[in-house]
Amino acid sequence: MLAESLISDVVPSIASSEKGQKALSCMDVYRVSHIPVVNNSNYVGLVSDKMIYDLDLIDKPIETEIEKLNTTHVHKEQHIFEVAILMYKLKLSVIAVLDTEHYYLGAITLYDLARRFARLFSLQEIGGVITLEMNINDYSLAHISQIVESNDVKILSMFLNREPGTSNLDVILKLDKEDLSPLIQAFMRYDYNVKAVYLDHTMLNDLYKDRFDQFMKFMNI
Repeated sequence: MLAESLISDVVPSIASSEKGQKALSCMDVYRVSHIPVVNNSNYVGLVSDKMIYDLDLIDKPIETEIEKLNTTHVHKEQHIFEVAILMYKLKLSVIAVLDTEHYYLGAITLYDLARRFARLFSLQEIGGVITLEMNINDYSLAHISQIVESNDVKILSMFLNREPGTSNLDVILKLDKEDLSPLIQAFMRYDYNVKAVYLDHTMLNDLYKDRFDQFMKFMNI
């Protein structure tokens, strides 16, 4: 999934001649803290609410401090993972997308990113979730996959969560079936620690909401 396909169809850009108040109004409407500044398809940079307040630009044109704009951007052919890493590192709620000629194509919001990740990892598909707890040295995707598929179950997506500073690893498997009893027994036969199982739709919805909330906190917006 490339950056071009993630572009928001609602978040606007503003011209550098606009005052800070116009930018703040746009941010408030679309619930973001950054807005792209674009002049005739030429990307100038991102203006943030913090910058507007810190530089007292509320009643002044943004171009009076144009050299201080954040010029971070991605190109249309960059992968969603690259986009996510950049937005996380720079704590951006919006990032601009440019074409090969460096012209502005649109912007990606944090919400767009989270929504596409949910689709990318099949979070809305019917099925259960199993969390395995293990030492990272015992992790083998090939072995886990073999156990899953030998029980006529498919892995729709998988997440790894390692506790910082430890060798503890959680392997979270999203599977294509809700009846996971035979698979759970198989994991136990192979001495895997089944830390958690989510089978009920209510439990799954709570899990997805929790993962989404954690993702938003992770992006620090």
